[in-house]
Amino acid sequence: MNSFESERKERKLPVILSWEEQKNLLDQPNPKAPTGLRNLCIMKLMMDGGLRLSEVINLKPGDIDFEVRYLIIRENGTKEKRTMWLGEDTLDILARWVKIRPNCEYLLCTLKGGRLDDRYIREMVKRLSLKAGIKKNIFPHSLRHTFAADLYRKTRNICIVQEALGHADLSTTMIYANLIKENLEEALKFFRSGKAA
Repeated sequence: MNSFESERKERKLPVILSWEEQKNLLDQPNPKAPTGLRNLCIMKLMMDGGLRLSEVINLKPGDIDFEVRYLIIRENGTKEKRTMWLGEDTLDILARWVKIRPNCEYLLCTLKGGRLDDRYIREMVKRLSLKAGIKKNIFPHSLRHTFAADLYRKTRNICIVQEALGHADLSTTMIYANLIKENLEEALKFFRSGKAA
């Protein structure tokens, strides 16, 4: 057993979604219904912005700037922690939600204007992932993991991923480099072999 295989056995790699699984999951909420639109916003913010579940729940309407296209993510709901730039698609969906959302303290809230419960979001993600036919055990944090892995795959810059996730310690972020390395290893094992990985 080489050192990489030994290291892999000692750590648990995060579960991430493939491009097809991401699309299938995001296709599940009905954006014509208020709850469906809100739930789509929640998943897009985690999958396309790398937000934690607690960060999504605590977002305030003033934390988003549609003109400059960024989101302020605050620590404990007050102190600015980091800034995340959002894609046009995510901003468009958020803008649609803002037009119909109840007048309340939080950006993403219940239809009665209450604070969202984290258990509801966990159950929602689980339910929609099963509906999408995803066999993996998916949690809200899996969407953040997916964002991080995709960002590292695209940039190959672990420091960018660290900043986007708001990690204080780079060693925490290194798991995504290890994950991509393992995926490459698995792909190369079957490269030109005629077998499916």
